Amino acid sequence: MSGGEVAGILVAVFWAILVSFLAVVLARLAQTLRATTKLVADVTEQAVPLLADASATVRSAQSQLDKVDAIASDVQEVTSNASALSTTVASTFGGPLVKVAAFGYGVRQALGRRTAPEPEPEPARGRGPARRTVIVGRTVPSARGRRSRRRNARGQKD
Repeated sequence: MSGGEVAGILVAVFWAILVSFLAVVLARLAQTLRATTKLVADVTEQAVPLLADASATVRSAQSQLDKVDAIASDVQEVTSNASALSTTVASTFGGPLVKVAAFGYGVRQALGRRTAPEPEPEPARGRGPARRTVIVGRTVPSARGRRSRRRNARGQKD
């Protein structure tokens, strides 16, 4: 056997190993492609019903949103009607009620002065006018002013 024949045998063995290796790789690649094809088919079978359910859910949500929109527009209309009614009632009854309240206040004031006229207190000596407290439409001398008047009436000093 010559060197060329040995080299030819080595190349043939190398090619045989390479072809065997490539055959194994191609067999595994074919197996992987078959599994991938099956997986895609299974996903497609499951995705179609899921998409149909999702589409039905979206349609249902749309109909509910339409109902909510109708309710919101009705609420807005009721709100505007209530505002208009409030304005109408305020303008219709507001003026006369204020006038009646003012008349009642005037009558109370007139009757209060007529039944018990209040004498004007003397100002405290050296202190300026007596202090007064306002209580719901009536002017009442403060407690300090009353004590001062009592002392003055008894002849005592401040």
